[in-house]
Amino acid sequence: MTMPTITAVRAFTVRGGGADYHDQGKGHWIDDHIGTPMGKYPEYRQSRQSFGINVLGTLVVEIEADDGTVGFAVTTAGEIGAFIVEKHLSRFLIGRKVTEIEKIWDQMYFATQYYGRKGVVLNTISGVDLALWDLLAKVRQEPVHALLGGPVRDELQFYATGARPDLAKEMGFIGGKLPLHHVPAEGEEGLKKNIELLADMRSRCGDDFWLMYDCWMSLDVNYATRLAHKAQEYGLKWIEECLSPDDYWGYAELKKNVPKGMLVTTGEHEATRWGFRMLLEMECCDIIQPDVGWCGGVTELIKISALADAHSKLVVPHGSSVYSYHFVITRQNSPFAEFLMMHPVPDQVVPMFTPLLLDEPVPVNGRMKASALDKPGFGVRLNPEVTLHRPYPVG
Repeated sequence: MTMPTITAVRAFTVRGGGADYHDQGKGHWIDDHIGTPMGKYPEYRQSRQSFGINVLGTLVVEIEADDGTVGFAVTTAGEIGAFIVEKHLSRFLIGRKVTEIEKIWDQMYFATQYYGRKGVVLNTISGVDLALWDLLAKVRQEPVHALLGGPVRDELQFYATGARPDLAKEMGFIGGKLPLHHVPAEGEEGLKKNIELLADMRSRCGDDFWLMYDCWMSLDVNYATRLAHKAQEYGLKWIEECLSPDDYWGYAELKKNVPKGMLVTTGEHEATRWGFRMLLEMECCDIIQPDVGWCGGVTELIKISALADAHSKLVVPHGSSVYSYHFVITRQNSPFAEFLMMHPVPDQVVPMFTPLLLDEPVPVNGRMKASALDKPGFGVRLNPEVTLHRPYPVG
């Protein structure tokens, strides 16, 4: 079989939902007084959008081969990412065989290293990488998970991230992860409210349901330690992303401080094998949570996962819909997956990247059959009713 050659690369932006799931309308749980590093400032405490969490928007990357096959992917990078794709990264794709994914990744990363390494540049590289995997799998008429070695289990099981773990339990999920609402600047009263919410959810959910707290980089070691010990009474399974992603030393201390049996998790805002090497070698956490749309794509997640496996750590990727499902289903050290509850309440299961993607599978009773992921590529389509904007067309 002669492999097609890449002939075109296109980068679009989208507003409202999609991969930038923070880009929601008013009244959504995901923007309701959730703890952040900006919570130290009262004027930015009530809404994450007030400090600009949704400014980037969604980046859509399309890569077309000379046989007419088009691979695409979405991530959070917006117009900045579109500029990087069209003006810089496209030179490493045009004219290449669709199989040259490893070489393309290496060239994209090292060509941008002087202004990249993490953040929006790695988000952008991740989007290109995911589109390449989608393209190659479509050329071969296989799902992406088949290119990764195939499923190691018959189904995925999920925990739900959202404001109502009690409703998530009724929907069949194995656990519920709450957003932490109050930060150290809100004092003892805020800490008390954090524990009261956890206690209320434990009473609603019973003892046999996982409860976790997502702290979104908003705490310090002392506060996180106190929160963990107070939460022990209510069976908190793990405490997530408490500290700045750059505070590896703080995470190592926190992991020693938490009650025995409680897990420390992080990695959502970490990138590349080198960043995760720091987390693993410094014994910062029990579970790493790379986002495949931000950490470097599937190509880099393969390396991150192998590194974690060698350190006997679990890999539970940050919620990123089909882009993580196809990976998790192929890895023994990824025994379950995250599902972001993107309904505003949330009292029902809706596709994570709605309305941008069509055919996006969702869990049923907290589970998803491997067969739901058997379409070529990542198995999803762009919704033609969503307006795409191409800010930097070639020529």
